[in-house]
Amino acid sequence: MDLFILTNNPKRASFRQRIEVYLDILRDNGIECEVACFPPGSLARRKLFKQTANFDGVFLHKKRLNFLDAFWLRRYARKVIYDFDDAIMYSDKHPDRPSRKRQKSFQRTVKLADLVIADNSYLASHARNFNRNVEVLTTGLNVSNYKQNVNQPDDGKLRLVWIGSKSTLPYLAEIKPALEEIGSRFDNVILRIICDDFFDLQNMEVEKHHWSLEKQAIDLAQSNIGLAPLPDNNFTQSRFCFKILQYAAVGLPVIASPVGANTEHIQEGTNGFLADGCSDWIEKLSWLLTDSQLRNRMGRAARADVQQFDLKVLGEKLVDLVKGCLKNPQK
Repeated sequence: MDLFILTNNPKRASFRQRIEVYLDILRDNGIECEVACFPPGSLARRKLFKQTANFDGVFLHKKRLNFLDAFWLRRYARKVIYDFDDAIMYSDKHPDRPSRKRQKSFQRTVKLADLVIADNSYLASHARNFNRNVEVLTTGLNVSNYKQNVNQPDDGKLRLVWIGSKSTLPYLAEIKPALEEIGSRFDNVILRIICDDFFDLQNMEVEKHHWSLEKQAIDLAQSNIGLAPLPDNNFTQSRFCFKILQYAAVGLPVIASPVGANTEHIQEGTNGFLADGCSDWIEKLSWLLTDSQLRNRMGRAARADVQQFDLKVLGEKLVDLVKGCLKNPQK
């Protein structure tokens, strides 16, 4: 089988986490993949879409199609699989202001697909309004790349850790008041930020680690408690923090906002806590900071739970979905 993968940007985390990590698994299971980027200009895109006729199917990553692009892709492609992992029907900058253009292009793209793959049940529910063949495939990770037994800093400090991008750093900044209060209560706590941008706190030392694909696992494993705050809006309701899986893979307990898919993955008091509001963040951070046995117990539970999100497990499901779609003669 031959699969033509179309994306806007193969360097983005979404492509890396949802497609690139599975390319070898797909090929090992008889699905040869070719990746192409959407070019600017309608004529160039039509030429690209014409090439799809030479493949058994097209795997469309996250892109919302305009009328002409949808027409030509559906005309040439034998099968179309559409994969998305964000609430792309909403704007991340104005999530509570519905965009007719976004809604219409999302509806158009979902309708033309033979199979839709959504990152979580919230996104799947939106897609099922326009297509009956929708499956959920959560973003996963290679658990074996994340080690628990690494050398810890020998300074007697406890590290709160947050990993993310510059665009999502404001989510962490929203809990600054709680972090400042924790810093005033505990003199042995450090905030470690793994990112390409940073901020400072008055009452707590901040360790600034530039994100690196090679170093991220060690930077996480040398920490003690993972943080996953999220604001509550139409865009973030769709998001499951990939960082929660990363924290779990290195055996860290996590504190997360009760937003979207976080509520499905965090088992309150077992593998982490959900915190809603400043006082809740302060209380649950304090519990974990003062109880090493609680941290260890939650960390072990998180590590055990994350096995179901390993790439080998999810990769097998993706292979089955792709083969099932490409072999099915009916749309």
